[in-house]
Amino acid sequence: MEVRNCRTCGRIFNYISGPRLCMACREKLEEKFIEVKEFVRSHPGVGVQDISESCEVEVAQINQWIREERLTFTDDSPIGIPCEKCGASIKSGRFCDKCKNDMTRQFSDVIRKPEAPKPVAPKKAPDASSKMRFL
Repeated sequence: MEVRNCRTCGRIFNYISGPRLCMACREKLEEKFIEVKEFVRSHPGVGVQDISESCEVEVAQINQWIREERLTFTDDSPIGIPCEKCGASIKSGRFCDKCKNDMTRQFSDVIRKPEAPKPVAPKKAPDASSKMRFL
C-alpha cells in the first residue's frame, strides 16, 4: 500500500487505487453526485452552469461525471460536451458514435485474426517413369 495526502482535505490515507481522495471525501463526493443527479431529474433542460451553482459542485466535476457516463442527458437537453476526437457535441462518454465506429474499425484492421494455415496437399505416389535407374 501507498500512503498519500488527500487532494481535497490534505489528510494522510492509505492509497489503493482510483482518485486520490480519502474515504471521507469520497463519501462527500458521492453524496454530491446523488444531489446533482436528483437535481437534473427534477429540472430537465437546465445547463451545467446552473447545476454547478445550485448544487455547489465545480463544472469540471460535472463534466468528469458526464465523461465517465455516470450522468447522461436526453437528446433534447442543452447540455453537451465535445467529443475528444472531432469536437462534435455529445451527451455522455468521451467520443461520438462516428468516432467510436471509426476507432473500432481501425482497431479491428490492426488486430486481425490469424489466418488458418493452408492445407498441405498429400504427396503423390511416385510413378514408374520418375524412378531413378542404375546402369
